[in-house]
Amino acid sequence: MMRLFSALLLAVLTFGLASCSSKFMSYNGPEVTRVAVFKEQRKIYLMHHNEVLKSYDMHLGFQPVGHKQVEGDGKTPEGDYYIDRRNPNSQFYLSIGVSYPNNVDRSHAASLGKSPGGDIFIHGRPKKYRDGKNDWTAGCIAVTDREIREIYAMVNNGTVISIYP
Repeated sequence: MMRLFSALLLAVLTFGLASCSSKFMSYNGPEVTRVAVFKEQRKIYLMHHNEVLKSYDMHLGFQPVGHKQVEGDGKTPEGDYYIDRRNPNSQFYLSIGVSYPNNVDRSHAASLGKSPGGDIFIHGRPKKYRDGKNDWTAGCIAVTDREIREIYAMVNNGTVISIYP
C-alpha cells in the first residue's frame, strides 16, 4: 500500500511540475489591437488602441536599415501587415507570423526578377544569440524566449502589425 501511495504521489508531483514548465501562458487583459515595431529604436509595443500594454527590446535582420525587397537581403519589412499564423514548435522557441509579402512586395520583387522572400516572424532567441549584441535574423524580429511567451499569449491572429523604419 505504501508503494502504491508513493508511486501515486510521484506521478502527481511529476505532472504538476511538468504543467508549470509549459511554454504556453494565458492572457486575460485588454485586447492587443496593434503591434507597433520601431526598427531604429529596436522596440516593440503591444497596444490597446492608444495605450501601451507592454514593450520589448528586439533584434532584427542582419541588414536592418530599409524595407525588405527580396529574399536573402537580411532586412525586416516595413509597413502595415497582420499576424497571420503561429508556430508552437518553432526552432526559435515560439513564433507568430507576419503576413509579408503582400501584393505590393511581390510585384516589386517580380519587377527585379527576384523572390520577395517570406517566413517573417516574431520569435524567441536561441542560446547562440543570447548575448543580445547584434542583429542576426534573416529578417525576423527576435525577442527573448520569456518575451515571446507573453507576446504569443497576448497577440491574436489578425492583429495589425505596423513596422516603422
